[in-house]
Amino acid sequence: MTVWALDGVAPVVHPTAWVHPDATVIGRVWIGPEASIWPRAVLRGDYGDIRVGSRTSIQDGTVLHTTETHPTVIGDDCVVGHLAHLEGCTVGDRCLIGSNSVVLTRVVVGDGSLVGAGALVPEDTVVPPDSRALGIPARVREGAGIDGFVEEAVALYVANAERYRRGLTRVD
Repeated sequence: MTVWALDGVAPVVHPTAWVHPDATVIGRVWIGPEASIWPRAVLRGDYGDIRVGSRTSIQDGTVLHTTETHPTVIGDDCVVGHLAHLEGCTVGDRCLIGSNSVVLTRVVVGDGSLVGAGALVPEDTVVPPDSRALGIPARVREGAGIDGFVEEAVALYVANAERYRRGLTRVD
């Protein structure tokens, strides 16, 4: 795992979390229990805090960044899809952030919500609990959450991280 301190501040990775060796984690980052960070993900806490909750997976190629005034906080039991970009936003518990989506500064995604694949959620958007944000720019559909899907995905990635912890070996 590539973990870097910046200005004397090192990331805090819970011992049960798993960070792929090709992921990059820098500075003011906290990764919770049983969370997983996958290849080429970048968590850059150089301007502010990044928090990844328990059992949350940050998929391949995702970028988490922050601003000096707005941390990036992702709750427990979330799945952040491949190539997503989250910056200075708050994501509640049990959310699915779709692949290749962008969630910008001061966005709040409520518990049990979904941001669709490829969506662009503009600054200051509030996605209420159990809703969907879809499209470019994202439009919010309230009361159309993810109906239990995320629990299966979370369990899959907790198990997959354990599999990788035990079985991943480098072959040169």
